[in-house]
Amino acid sequence: MRLGYPIAALVFILDQLSKYWILEVVRLPEIGSMPVLPVFSLTFVQNPGVSMGLFTADSDLQRWLLVAATGAIAIAVAVWITREKHRWDVAALGLVLGGAAGNILDRARFGYVVDFLHVFWREWSFWVFNIADAAITIGVLMLLGRALLPNKDQTHA
Repeated sequence: MRLGYPIAALVFILDQLSKYWILEVVRLPEIGSMPVLPVFSLTFVQNPGVSMGLFTADSDLQRWLLVAATGAIAIAVAVWITREKHRWDVAALGLVLGGAAGNILDRARFGYVVDFLHVFWREWSFWVFNIADAAITIGVLMLLGRALLPNKDQTHA
C-alpha cells in the first residue's frame, strides 16, 4: 500500500502536467500534429471512448455512465491496493489507478480523454495514446505477467 498510492499520484500528476503542456503551452489542438521523430509525433485526438477508442460515449448520459463505470473500477483498484501483499502487484495497481484517475478527470472536464502520443512506422500506425494509457497498459501487463509466470512461492507438480 505504501508503494501503490504514491505511484498512482505520480502517474496522475505526470499525466495531467503533460496534458496541460499539450493543451496550453504547445496548443496542439490548433496545430493538429507535430512531427518529433521519424517514428513519433504529437497528434491531438479527442477520445470519447475508453482504451483504443472502444465504447465511445456519444451523449452526455453515456459520458457520465463511462465516468461512473471507470470510477467504480478505480475504486476497486484502490481497495485492491490495500489488500495486495506482493510489491510488484501493488506497483502495477498503482500504475493502473493513476492512469485511470487521469483519464477520468479528462472525461469529466472535457467530455473526452486527451490523447497525443503517436507512434508509427511507415504505413503502420499505433493508436494515439497518453501517459495515463501507457501506465494502465504497463500495469495490466505487469499483473498478467506475474499471474502467468511461475511463482517461486508456488510448488508445481
